[in-house]
Amino acid sequence: MPSLIDLRRRIRSVKNMQQITKAMKMVSAAKLRRAQERAVASRPYAAMLSRVLSNVAAAAAGLQETEDLPLLQAREEKQIQLIVVSSDTGLAGAFNSNLFRSAQRFIDEHRGVDLKIEAIGRKARDYFRKRNFSLTGEHVGIVDKPAYDQAAAIADKMIQGFRNSDLDSVYIVVNEFKNVMAPRLVLRKILPIELPEDKDNRPDYIYEEPPHELLKVLLPRYVEMEIYRALLESISAYHAARMTAMDAASSNAGDVIQDLTLNLNRVRQAHITREIIEIVSGAAALG
Repeated sequence: MPSLIDLRRRIRSVKNMQQITKAMKMVSAAKLRRAQERAVASRPYAAMLSRVLSNVAAAAAGLQETEDLPLLQAREEKQIQLIVVSSDTGLAGAFNSNLFRSAQRFIDEHRGVDLKIEAIGRKARDYFRKRNFSLTGEHVGIVDKPAYDQAAAIADKMIQGFRNSDLDSVYIVVNEFKNVMAPRLVLRKILPIELPEDKDNRPDYIYEEPPHELLKVLLPRYVEMEIYRALLESISAYHAARMTAMDAASSNAGDVIQDLTLNLNRVRQAHITREIIEIVSGAAALG
């Protein structure tokens, strides 16, 4: 049976841990609000960019110049680039483990091809390094405060690789913000660009430049926005997952404290009862 000193020490230790988890929950809740605002604000722009791209592509359809655009060229997937967007820190439940499980499943499904990994976030870098994957790039410290310039640099690297035929396709796997309770794990292809088809309510634009020239400018911007939005969605989903995990940890700590306190009271009662019995036995022996 543990002593009273051991039980009090354990209760104090768990209470200290509970204070830490509560503080971390509050920090993540504050960061989530700001990150969520940025992620939600990016969605209308991304949707409008996709719609404009679809309309311009429809206007440029059938032209030889459009068909020759490098970012639209679909090839046999012999060289694949996978971008994995994780977090820099942990303590967020299954946020990163589910992401890596999805990435590993994709890797297993493409065993016969040359597959390269671009790791965004310290957790992704460490995961693939430990498993001896060759990384084409690692980006640590950009996830907490995503900047468009950083996303554009990664996108330019992917675009150049695709244009030079060093890559046949580029995929990205990321946790997108769905709600506070659970993120939405997404794996999608970003190169070659698959133009969306929106035949309803398509406006009739008046073009100053030929449509295929506009398309040539819009396609790289579309790739940049896809990566930038992935960074924004990932950090929002991370703080939501961390807030949920810290709330569960605080609740579990409360249960542990309750059980330890009950056990402490039982041990203390047993000690008092034993002392009373010893006193009574001693008095009876003297009498």
